[in-house]
Amino acid sequence: MRDKLFGTDGVRGRANTEPMTAEMALRLGAAAGRYFRRKDGGTEHRVVIGKDTRLSGYMFENALTAGFTSTGMNVLLLSPVPTPAVGMLTTSMRADVGVMISASHNAAEDNGIKFFGPDGFKLSDEVEIEIERMMHEGVELAQARNIGRAKHIYDGRYRYNERVKGSLPRGMTLAGLKVVVDCANGAAYRTAPEVLWELGADVVPIGTSPNGFNINEKCGSTSPDAAAAAVVAHGADMGICLDGDADRVMIIDETGRVADGDQIMALFASRWAEAGRLNDGTLVATVMSNLGLERFLQERGLRLERTAVGDRYVVEAMRRGGWNLGGEQSGHIVMTDYATTGDGLLAGVQFLAAMVETGLPASSLAQQFKTVPQRLENVRYSPEMAPLDNADVQAAIAASEAELNGNGRLLIRKSGTEPLIRVMGESEDAARLDSAIARVVAAVQGAV
Repeated sequence: MRDKLFGTDGVRGRANTEPMTAEMALRLGAAAGRYFRRKDGGTEHRVVIGKDTRLSGYMFENALTAGFTSTGMNVLLLSPVPTPAVGMLTTSMRADVGVMISASHNAAEDNGIKFFGPDGFKLSDEVEIEIERMMHEGVELAQARNIGRAKHIYDGRYRYNERVKGSLPRGMTLAGLKVVVDCANGAAYRTAPEVLWELGADVVPIGTSPNGFNINEKCGSTSPDAAAAAVVAHGADMGICLDGDADRVMIIDETGRVADGDQIMALFASRWAEAGRLNDGTLVATVMSNLGLERFLQERGLRLERTAVGDRYVVEAMRRGGWNLGGEQSGHIVMTDYATTGDGLLAGVQFLAAMVETGLPASSLAQQFKTVPQRLENVRYSPEMAPLDNADVQAAIAASEAELNGNGRLLIRKSGTEPLIRVMGESEDAARLDSAIARVVAAVQGAV
């Protein structure tokens, strides 16, 4: 039985190591190209391909281009653009499929490939399974005269810029606000400073010197210390801290304090509800979101719908339920009134809009609720192992769940993007929380 290729957010791994090889990308491109060829009798079949700033992006871009063109798809190369730009441009450019080459918040040595359907949304599990089946079984290639063409599209990011700017109320500007934006040396290194400056802000950009190796390195949403220090040093009103492909964000207030996705979602949900625009009074978030967020919503007569981890699952739930706001604690903020996937820059702009409309400082908006103490420990394991199937691990999990029963919760899961077991617990009883987490971590470590 072959290993499953797709994870929670496309295909991801160490570049030039199985499965993330150029040969794999070529076959994957061919399979996706064959799957997405239009059935309407049209003669032009398009794919848009974006990437972040990793060195290996060139390799995967070329391999995917070869695969797609071999099945008759024309390839439009966007160069470095944020992931949400690919979702947007897939629909606006009438493409059959969109591809983003990125490993998001991972180190530069990793890379990934994720797909968007013609509607601009990420693919369902069922579609990914079918593409993977075709990839392994082989696909019919185009005849020589029908091989696709490839060309660069140079205005893609400008189209995206205008979409983000257009999310502000008509006539609103960011004049008078000083904003630090950390682009993680990633896909938004040009886009984010451009958008904020054009909206009138005084912009202090950091993480805007990518060299192929420094994406997410001591910068970005997973390492917000540099941005927090810059906010304080420059006397900025707030900071926007993006990750490598700019689909997630952390907000930093004027004191240097960091607000995660839960706090941002709480702000947006409460404001949208007051304005009558939060569909069905419901926010969609994952099982990782803090209990404090759930209590905050309940106090306001709002509801939290939880999903599996991964912004793709958040979006699928939003579409099923007709809900328009969701996201993840890690900083994916999904606003389907504006975008088809998590968009860090868009969320940052919407936070700034709240500052303008209320006249309140970032510190008053970025801490909406008191969090329930939460701890997350990661245990690395060899991919061929299955530590969660170990009897001792299962016994430890059961014992820890019993210990926290009525006093918190425990969540144990495999990461969908790295070979990690994630052990997360929440409780206002610190001693019980520490004991429960330590018991499970020790058992998992003993099993690997």
